[in-house]
Amino acid sequence: MEGFTIEHNGRQPAAAVQITGSNNEVSDLKLRTKGAGLLLRDATTSVIRNNSIQWAGASTVSSSQKGNGIDLYNSHNSRIEGNQIEGVLDSIYVENSRNVAVNNNRFIQTRYGIHCMYIDGSSVTNNTGEGNMTGAMIMGVKNTVISGNTFRKQSSNVHSQGILLYDVHQSKIYGNTVEGNRVGMNIAESSGNEIDDNGVISNFVGIQMVLAEGNQFTQNRFVSNVIDASTMDSKDNILKENYWDSFQGLDLNQDGISELSYALNPFYEQVISRNAAYQLFFQSPGMVFLSELHSEGKSNWTTDESPQMSIVKKHTEVAATSGTSGTDRTNVGTRPSPVTIIGLLLLGLSASTMIYMGVWRK
Repeated sequence: MEGFTIEHNGRQPAAAVQITGSNNEVSDLKLRTKGAGLLLRDATTSVIRNNSIQWAGASTVSSSQKGNGIDLYNSHNSRIEGNQIEGVLDSIYVENSRNVAVNNNRFIQTRYGIHCMYIDGSSVTNNTGEGNMTGAMIMGVKNTVISGNTFRKQSSNVHSQGILLYDVHQSKIYGNTVEGNRVGMNIAESSGNEIDDNGVISNFVGIQMVLAEGNQFTQNRFVSNVIDASTMDSKDNILKENYWDSFQGLDLNQDGISELSYALNPFYEQVISRNAAYQLFFQSPGMVFLSELHSEGKSNWTTDESPQMSIVKKHTEVAATSGTSGTDRTNVGTRPSPVTIIGLLLLGLSASTMIYMGVWRK
């Protein structure tokens, strides 16, 4: 099925296109729907490629009145790639399926950009989401790759996040960018995962862990987050060689790794959990001073034993496109934090004022 334009006025759960059976290819459709877009049921070995799906109903309707853009159930060995989806409930919903590839799709203004439940041996790669409630909701999953995705500005809801991993095991999450979200990555009741080479940038909470055990975090980049990482009832997680822009390390042997470990101080998070108004004092001199005094339970704090002194980014994108692999270990310099820059400006202004006043009095 290729090249059709479909105006669908049916209501949820009716779909513009519903497919059963195996060996299907659906491409280059333009769907405007007031219900659901593409539904596949027991549709093994299907290809859903380069379709445009857009919500055609009123923007004020509740989520329960909307359907999903692309909805797969029990549809193994399928590929969903190059689709653009806007305004529906969940852009791409995949349940009870094996060996599904969700690649290079774009979605905006939906509830969940990608929603995966009970899938195995699958991949979610190179997708882009912006302005959704959650970029990727990955639940009940094992042996799956989440790589090369970019999720920005998921912050409209108190539960918004770039990537949610819930009950995810033995999976690889690498090379993703989560930027400007309420929570960059939310990792709950998940274990045995490799979380590597992700950019965690300008989120309120960079990574949040709840009942997460035995995961490994390596060479991720934490830049300009209000709270770098938050943990609750999580243990045996390994953090090493991550870059933290809020950390001032000490590299004596010039190998790019700090000899000082970085323990994530939970003081600020504990304070604002009791009174949200204290967020106004983020990085104020008083808050920083009190945080440095706080050391209660330090042995239990989440700690990176070997933090990077500068940003190191692997060539994951190059490896995916050219067949090469490796790591770009070129140091791009330790970025000064905004607080450091402002402090230096204030110090310079104060010194100039003192000099000027001294000369004027003479």
